[in-house]
Amino acid sequence: MKLAYKIKYVLCVAMVMVCARVAGQTLNSAYFTEDQKYRHTLNPAFGNDQNYIAIPALGNMNIGIQGNFGYQDIVMKNPIAGGKKMTTFMNPYISVEEALDGFKDNNRVAGNVSLAILSAGFKGFGGYNTVELNVRTSFGVAAPFGLFEFAKNTGNQSYDIGDVSASAIGYAELAFGHSHQINDKLRVGGKLKFLFGGARADVKLKNLKADLSSEDKWIVSGEGEADVSMKGFTYKSETKEYNNEEKGTYEYVNDVDVDGAGLGGFGMAVDLGGVYKINDDWTVSAALLDLGFIKWSNDMRAVNRSKTFEFEGFRDISVNSDFGESFDDKVDNYGDQLADFANLTDEGDRGGRTTGIGATMVFGGEYTLPAYRKLKFGALSTTRFNGDFSWTEGRISANYAPLKWLNGGVNLAVSSFTTSLGWVLNIHPKGYNFFIGMDHILGKTSKEMIPLSSNASIALGMNITW
Repeated sequence: MKLAYKIKYVLCVAMVMVCARVAGQTLNSAYFTEDQKYRHTLNPAFGNDQNYIAIPALGNMNIGIQGNFGYQDIVMKNPIAGGKKMTTFMNPYISVEEALDGFKDNNRVAGNVSLAILSAGFKGFGGYNTVELNVRTSFGVAAPFGLFEFAKNTGNQSYDIGDVSASAIGYAELAFGHSHQINDKLRVGGKLKFLFGGARADVKLKNLKADLSSEDKWIVSGEGEADVSMKGFTYKSETKEYNNEEKGTYEYVNDVDVDGAGLGGFGMAVDLGGVYKINDDWTVSAALLDLGFIKWSNDMRAVNRSKTFEFEGFRDISVNSDFGESFDDKVDNYGDQLADFANLTDEGDRGGRTTGIGATMVFGGEYTLPAYRKLKFGALSTTRFNGDFSWTEGRISANYAPLKWLNGGVNLAVSSFTTSLGWVLNIHPKGYNFFIGMDHILGKTSKEMIPLSSNASIALGMNITW
């Protein structure tokens, strides 16, 4: 049983470490906010009434996090301390039902951070044009329910845990966009993006299983692999001797090193969009964003040597090795098995790989109130295609423009992660623009200001206009 507990505590620590990261997304709350300078990031067909240039690094910032599990599911009040201290969900004084109540079949935290280093939009060439230099980071973690069940409720049964994955990518993009009015009803737009890869990391535990039901033998199996693409990145390994001297030595990854920095990969992507005005009251729109790839120059891979660990107990052993396998020999054999199963071995550079950046599909519908045209209502559907970290969201909004230079709105969203409220305020007189908004209003937080529900966001920007 000590082996099972060691494994489950390692897995729990890994989950908390990954979940502590910060993520964000594009401000979907601003989709129907006219003359919000960065609506073109949501649909390249959108233009603006004003030209603008971003205040460097302050024009458009997005930070946030979204997920269907988080801090409040991992860290709970300690029942034996009167709820005044915190503990993990694996505390034996917390019931299994209560500890696992917050977890879903597929538990995920996902998002991205976006920062506009430089950005400008101007009228010309028969339409509206944008030039952008952005830095973007996206990351996520996905873990099945079986992982948390195994961590909390280890017993004499079989666990088909499944796959656990974590991914992160960072890159810069240079984008050129143009939107054009085709006729009085249809407007189309597109962007061409050149992508400069900084780093990509993918870590996966595949086909995790733990069969503890047999009285004769316990079997834990799974495939561990890590792929990192980054200029100058290498794994650092340590050489150790097996307990069984006849097996010689083995190497395992115990650290990483980055020697210098530079371009890790190059790629391209496109955004495509359209807006169609059915009549004075109704408008529909659609967009496909970030359809592209990055070709990485290296792929540093590490894997576990053995896919299975078998524990047969300590039956049929003798104190003296002259009469069969001794207790010490048995312990050494288990240690060697565990060394091959739990440690990663550096396989070196596999010579590069090509990865997507996660495409997004958007559909919108907008209705202007005939009796009071300063008030509009919108419905927005957003779907992110990104493997284990895909998600979808539906958002309805009310948008109000009391003055020519002031507008904003409030909205309600239901997504793969949660139900949330959002808002946006856009101030855009001639000469200056400031906007701020949230797709997920910040709820309760821990003492460390970590959102308990893993759902929060903030977006703001300052721009010069004319």
